[in-house]
Amino acid sequence: MSMIPLFGYHMPSFSFPGLPPERLFDRVVELAQAAESAGFDLVTVMDHFYQIAIVAPETEPMLEAYATLAALAQVTSRVRLGTLVSGVTYRNPALLAKSVTTLDTISRGRAVLGIGAAWNDAEHVGYGYEFPPIGERMDRLGEALAIARRMFTEERPSYSGRYYRIERALNVPRPLQSGGPKILVGGGGEQRTLRLAAEYADLTHWFVASPEEFTRKLGVLEGHCQAVGRDPATLIKTIGAPVWLVRDEQEADAAAERIPPARRSLMRPAGPERAAEILHTFLRVGVQGFTFNNPNLTTPELLDVAGRVKRLLG
Repeated sequence: MSMIPLFGYHMPSFSFPGLPPERLFDRVVELAQAAESAGFDLVTVMDHFYQIAIVAPETEPMLEAYATLAALAQVTSRVRLGTLVSGVTYRNPALLAKSVTTLDTISRGRAVLGIGAAWNDAEHVGYGYEFPPIGERMDRLGEALAIARRMFTEERPSYSGRYYRIERALNVPRPLQSGGPKILVGGGGEQRTLRLAAEYADLTHWFVASPEEFTRKLGVLEGHCQAVGRDPATLIKTIGAPVWLVRDEQEADAAAERIPPARRSLMRPAGPERAAEILHTFLRVGVQGFTFNNPNLTTPELLDVAGRVKRLLG
């Protein structure tokens, strides 16, 4: 996995106007392969069952995450694959670790476990999952991370928590990656999420509006790392890319209207040279990677533009 800058291509949308349902996954494959060809390091999908309001109406298409990732593993060869991120409430954590280990086998060592505390109450109600208060969800996240790490690194792990337990669990075949798939903890909650990231994560992912906000949050993370005896340099810090990428600066003004209202404080339209300048300001304060998403990068041509930005960043 590239270190600086890591580029992730996130696919939160499976809505492709004019495309019949039987061709939907063909477009997903086309975009994932284009991202790999453009030099992206990571391809992720959401772990949701309904579309989320920030992207589109909830009735829009949504593919199940791990079936999608397993299929993408067969049509890509280099990019790492994972969710951004799996809600802890959706799966027993031992089963989740088994699923990600299976993805690691299918992809020949390219799986990433992305996990967070979950938030979308509507799909919990619809699918009959419990949606406990945030404090309990955070407790569950901590236990799930402890179990996943054991499932990835121990031959017959046991764990007994308040919500989950395993007893001499088998996870065979073992992960192909030494130490198991990388763990990405999504979310920037400063009291608990960043503490869990300091303890268990290989990567973090946040949304920040400015380098100053990132610097403040980084200081909190470093404090948690110190508390758990971890070198913060061993944790890769990634953020949602603060740019809405267009082919050139002439398109930037028109593109401003296409940015979803909920994201306008976090993103600005930019051609490749301007985008590289903006991303450099975040790299200078310690950001190590960026995720771009497919409501913006909707064609192989735009993914090539993103590859150009990565090359400009060096």
